[in-house]
Amino acid sequence: MSKIDELLKNEKVEWKKLWEVTIWDKKFNGVEKYKQKKVIKYHYYLAKELKNLIHENGNIRILTTNTTNIYAFEKEVKDNVSYGEVVCIPWGGNPIVQYYKGSFITGDNRIATSVNKKILDNKFLYYYLLNNIGYISSLYRGSGIKHPDMYKVLDMEIPIPPLEIQEKIVKILDKFTNYVTELQAELQAELQARNKQYEYYRDTLLSEEYLKKLSENPEILEGYRLVQTTLGEIGEIKMCKRILKDQTFPQGDVPFYKIGTFGKRADAFIKRDLFNEYKEKYSYPRKGEILISASGTIGRTVIFDGNDAYFQDSNIVWIDNNEELVLNKYLYYFYQIVNWNPSSGGTIQRLYNYNLKSIKIILPPIAIQNKVVEVLDKFQDLLFDTQGLLPEEIEQRRKQYEYYREKLLTFDGNMLERERERERERESISL
Repeated sequence: MSKIDELLKNEKVEWKKLWEVTIWDKKFNGVEKYKQKKVIKYHYYLAKELKNLIHENGNIRILTTNTTNIYAFEKEVKDNVSYGEVVCIPWGGNPIVQYYKGSFITGDNRIATSVNKKILDNKFLYYYLLNNIGYISSLYRGSGIKHPDMYKVLDMEIPIPPLEIQEKIVKILDKFTNYVTELQAELQAELQARNKQYEYYRDTLLSEEYLKKLSENPEILEGYRLVQTTLGEIGEIKMCKRILKDQTFPQGDVPFYKIGTFGKRADAFIKRDLFNEYKEKYSYPRKGEILISASGTIGRTVIFDGNDAYFQDSNIVWIDNNEELVLNKYLYYFYQIVNWNPSSGGTIQRLYNYNLKSIKIILPPIAIQNKVVEVLDKFQDLLFDTQGLLPEEIEQRRKQYEYYREKLLTFDGNMLERERERERERESISL
């Protein structure tokens, strides 16, 4: 028998409806069925007012449907502050469950707390509602932004084992939660360390100082020399033919990438016959060439994979370089360290052709370029592997946590199954 089974073995569990064991915010004080219940001192702010109150150095937590920690200054909200240990669910939108203890204001949550903490621990309430988020989701109704049916929410049943057992369950789940949080922090730190290591070697390998040192080493290449040039001298700047708005569609044959979807998923398409015509008549990138964003986030790059796609003129460009002089992949890494120096005369910064053409670049021989690319490829692969491990490891721990949470909070059936049983009982009575 596992420790969890031993913990729950032969424990008496009483089931109560939420309205019997919790206090909810004042919005439901007028609901006839529950008007006898006490309510939390609770004040509302409109969402636009909340936005104006947010300050990173504030000392009062703003509970919103966004779980990110945001704060306000006490002096600006002092007449509307509540204090306590609370559990909340959103009044509208996607259902989530949050737990908080301290001073707070809120404008878009339903707030609950235990009537008697000697009977029901608030953190236990939180974990139980979290474990039954699927059932709570089924209670959200309406078109557009959905809202919870509070009559049904308050009619939900919650198991009440002895307080000692509740506290032990909370302690176990808190440890799991902290473990996942610490693991995520460790993996993020590892990712940052790898990223800094990669940037250090990239910057070193592409620096003029390092390349000059290589040229002084007779064992590297006989007759090694550096070529100092500009991007305008290594190739012509190209862009695709202009695509008009009425030539694009939300679905279609060939994806059309605008500056907003560059490097992401396309949300516009052009017809196959137009693509074939423009690809044949006008400039089109070769597989492996490096596409550059010339507006918005200046200097973002994508290695063109050769798949059929079309790109927004002037906003997405590339250099039609001769690979006997400079490798595409060498340019890809060089672009990561460039000071693009865009023009900023208008409201949006832009990278014009003359900006690109004037950018200086130091080129070693192709053999050295290949070695630099080989080293940086290995570092980038290592970085991608670390990035891949981060969500995978966290997901595994999250599933493990959810398994134990469900096991710890399952007494005689889960919430959804119990509710189905109650529906069957009501139907049999009506018959």
